Amino acid sequence: MQWHRCSGNIDAVRRFILYFFLSLITLSPVAWAGSITLLLSENSGPYGEFASTLGEVLDSARWKISRIGKADNIEPSGQRSDLVISVGSEAFQRALAMGGTTPIIATLLPRQSYEKIIAQAGPQRARFTAIYLDHPPARQASFLRHLLPDLKRVGMLFSSETRGVASQYRQTFKNAGLILDSEDSDTPSTLLPAINTLLPRVEALLAIPDTTIYKRDNIKPILVTSYRHQRPVIAFSAPFVSAGALAALHTTPAQIARQTADLINNMGTTLPPPVPPSQFAITINSNVAEALGLSIPDEATIRRAMLAESEAR
Repeated sequence: MQWHRCSGNIDAVRRFILYFFLSLITLSPVAWAGSITLLLSENSGPYGEFASTLGEVLDSARWKISRIGKADNIEPSGQRSDLVISVGSEAFQRALAMGGTTPIIATLLPRQSYEKIIAQAGPQRARFTAIYLDHPPARQASFLRHLLPDLKRVGMLFSSETRGVASQYRQTFKNAGLILDSEDSDTPSTLLPAINTLLPRVEALLAIPDTTIYKRDNIKPILVTSYRHQRPVIAFSAPFVSAGALAALHTTPAQIARQTADLINNMGTTLPPPVPPSQFAITINSNVAEALGLSIPDEATIRRAMLAESEAR
């Protein structure tokens, strides 16, 4: 009888040890690993910055990255990698053209470009997602209110690319105490008439990624016309600010790369739905502010206020 009791205790200890190790396995994070094909739209500039940062922050012991530039050949099937990361719109098109079923993470492109490319590509066997460049309307509203505290009426230009988000911006801005006024422009000939009609009705022009309106050839005329009306332009990139916009809420390629690395380290090849950038940067052109007679907070002050507001929600 004593032997049976001892045997029962040993069995109980064994069951406890087995349960303990099973619990550790269940609670431990999955060590994702594999090979990545990194497709770049260009070899340098923001695309090169993304690639360099990703290589620095992604665990090289677990992920092997094969970097492929614009002029490099790629495998037609895309089957040699466990994951494809495309950097820029052109690279995403190349990734989809590879065929195969390798999951794709599209980065460094506007939401409208991502959705347009998917629509044009037709049915796909591959799974894909994106980390957009576009910031959500609520973050844009917060930026505007902290940049220009007295601002009431905001103007925006929409084309067929962005018209679908107009109502979302309008409602979000209304909730933030801002009035959104807008004009449409789908062709070069309607751009300046639209902006000249809009600017007298508003206090600032908010630009969002839209390749129909804010393409390279249009930036200078938009900025010159806005300055003539003494209205600041709030942009979506640092180069836009360097060209003459007052300020921009944007995300750097390095920030997008770190978000991409976090996604891969946490989820491997299991892709979540597309998401906006989780981090942001602020750039201000003090010369433009002075020329327009505006006294605005510095970047660090605005950033702290926006982060505090976000945490309070």
